[in-house]
Amino acid sequence: MTTLILQAMHAYDQVDDETFREIIADIINQSEQYHSMPLQEKRNLAVTLFNRMRRLDILQVLMDDDAITEIMVNGPEHIFYEKGGQLFPSDLRFESNRALEQLILHFFSSANRPLNESFPIADLRLPDGSRANAVLPPVAPDGPIFTIRKFTGIRPDIRSLIETGFLTVEAARFLSSSVVAKKTIFLCGGTGSGKTTFLNVLSSFIPKNERVVTIEDSAELSLQGIDNLVRLESRLPGPDGHGGVDIGQLIRTALRMRPDRIVVGEVRGSEAADMLHALHTGHPGSLCTGHANSCEEMLDRLVTMVMAGSTLPYDAVIRQIAMGVDIVVHISRNREGHRFIDEIVRVLPIRENRFRTERIFTYKEGIGLVKE
Repeated sequence: MTTLILQAMHAYDQVDDETFREIIADIINQSEQYHSMPLQEKRNLAVTLFNRMRRLDILQVLMDDDAITEIMVNGPEHIFYEKGGQLFPSDLRFESNRALEQLILHFFSSANRPLNESFPIADLRLPDGSRANAVLPPVAPDGPIFTIRKFTGIRPDIRSLIETGFLTVEAARFLSSSVVAKKTIFLCGGTGSGKTTFLNVLSSFIPKNERVVTIEDSAELSLQGIDNLVRLESRLPGPDGHGGVDIGQLIRTALRMRPDRIVVGEVRGSEAADMLHALHTGHPGSLCTGHANSCEEMLDRLVTMVMAGSTLPYDAVIRQIAMGVDIVVHISRNREGHRFIDEIVRVLPIRENRFRTERIFTYKEGIGLVKE
């Protein structure tokens, strides 16, 4: 009977959510099969059907839990979630590979994102701001893979980060004053370490009268209190291979917008050359993030990324990075899921074609972040 209800509901695809809920309830109440069903069970069935057609099906219960930050679906029978920085298995299960794949395809097709055997990997921003990644067979031989990094809507401030031990008062003062002084700051760390969250927090110290352009793969930044704000988001190519807009193009476009600052959600490839060009054409004070295991590794990775998008020789690249980047911050996450800054360095002029840095703050086990 639930299958018949689902089929009947497809005729109402264009109605708003509230009307859709009412129609589901009416169909259930008018069905003889559910006539003797207790009221609460009818309500639960209505929620299940609504989630299957308008939300994320069985995953919606995880989406509705504000404490859960990430959902990982490794095929229909293996679902995990992150809560409080730690991973837990879920007892939720999809009926089949097909049921999971239909859910994924529904959301990607609704957003006009190609996802099929020819394009088996795709990213998507859900209506609530959460980021989703999907991988289909045969690239994923054990069944569709679906990963959701939730947009919680929670915007921590510098005080709350100090209270949780993410950084100290002294480090917060140093970094906030560096933002005001238009120092270019690079935040680095692993996936899920809190780089974007801290980038949002640091951005709150940008003077409110500045013109700021943010550039991201998927819009996550939420800068508050800046009236003259431009947000740009990259776009993947369409099925015909055309229409894509990458981060490098957006950085070059931003330079024509008379920005006081450019904030880049993540630098991961040849667009680093465009970012470096921006830093040397009168746009100091930029804030960026990148993946690296230490501050020194971030600088080395920047060299590789810049050289991938530039014809400059190595010695020129390393010199320009040292002149363009002022401060590098590394963020860690321990086994218990606690996130914290473990190193802040100042980039010094190069010597003998080598980076030189000065450690300003270092994390000491049992003590925390201390000034050198």
